[in-house]
Amino acid sequence: MIKKFFAIAVFILAGMTAIGQEGCDYSKTLKKMFEVSGTEASYQTAIKQMISMFKHQYPNVGTKVWTELEKEFLKTSMDELTEMLVPVYSKYMSIADLQDIIKFYESPAGLKFAESTPLIMEESMQIGQAWGMKLGQEFTKRMEEKGY
Repeated sequence: MIKKFFAIAVFILAGMTAIGQEGCDYSKTLKKMFEVSGTEASYQTAIKQMISMFKHQYPNVGTKVWTELEKEFLKTSMDELTEMLVPVYSKYMSIADLQDIIKFYESPAGLKFAESTPLIMEESMQIGQAWGMKLGQEFTKRMEEKGY
């Protein structure tokens, strides 16, 4: 009986260790994908902008403190965010999918895409805003034509 219990316990622990290792590998792979795709750089830019806003709220804080806080938050926040996103990404993408995406981003086309994406997004947002305003005006005009 004790041998059977011990065998079952070992089997369960081995399975939990494998799942833990797989989760760790997935997290590392997801972080790598964020790095090569430019996603991490975008998040870091957002963090720097947030810190910049706080600098205005706390003007008496010295440069050394801000430098320390920025360094800490850039590292820990990205790690924390990655861990928070693992369940979301793992629902839809396997580790093999992430590895394929990494291969793409490490290719010449992927490098160009990652480098161009922030610029494309910036220009696209401006176009999208103009398009949305035009659409809203057209909608308003049509509603007025219908007597509303």
